[in-house]
Amino acid sequence: MRLTRAAEPSPPPQVELGKTGIRCSRLANGTGTHGGRRQSDQTRMGFEKLVRLFHHAYERGVTFFDLADLYGSHVYCREALRSIPRDRVTILTKLWWRYDGPVNGVAEPYRARVAKATVQRFLHELNTDYIDICLLHCVTTATWDRELRPYMDALAELKEKGKIRAVGVSCHDFGAMETAASNPWVDVILARINPHQVKMDGTPQDVLAVLKKARGNGKAVVGMKIFGEGALVDRRDECMRFAQNCGVLDAMTIGFMSPDQIDDTLRLMAKYPHTARICPPAR
Repeated sequence: MRLTRAAEPSPPPQVELGKTGIRCSRLANGTGTHGGRRQSDQTRMGFEKLVRLFHHAYERGVTFFDLADLYGSHVYCREALRSIPRDRVTILTKLWWRYDGPVNGVAEPYRARVAKATVQRFLHELNTDYIDICLLHCVTTATWDRELRPYMDALAELKEKGKIRAVGVSCHDFGAMETAASNPWVDVILARINPHQVKMDGTPQDVLAVLKKARGNGKAVVGMKIFGEGALVDRRDECMRFAQNCGVLDAMTIGFMSPDQIDDTLRLMAKYPHTARICPPAR
């Protein structure tokens, strides 16, 4: 049964991501639940259902789409963009650099060329002239900024040319997050956070301290694993209250499987409005 207009949830607030100049909804429509090998729970739903989900999210005011090469979700988003204005949404995607083999096993010029060619493929798959945010996907060492320098340089060059608006990393390691919090190359950090340390890189207290530092250094922080990739769905009220009031998240991404899940999450966001920033970006 279709919801009446009065029963529809409020749209999420629009926010600015750090110093990037990017404005988007505080909630992102994630597409990477149990993602890998260019598949995810979302893409396994099938083309029609996922495209319909993008449309429902947009109709509810969600203007932030979280994609990745590893999820295979680009072409699904491209189809949705046939009727969703490109300039009304923020697209975040991620480069899976591990496809290129061991970090120390390939010449650096090769890696830089691969990074540029990969982003060009992303643009083609999405049928767009630019990507709002491109992250190095799943960094797991404190020394990622030395190991992945060719990729960083290539993405920085593409940013200068206007093909990418902001760059950064998705973190799956506490040391990697600490490096990202201080590295001047990073515009955006995607970090795992919830109140029960489910699929996180440290205790909530330790992660919050690092992300507070990142925010103080002008980084935008997007939270993921807000509901522990589904493991905390029965505690989603508590998880949303934590995410909204922890003071370090510019936005959050959650992977949905149905329109009802989007609506339920928007109602939770309205139930627990986020508090003001506790550490504004440095000027």
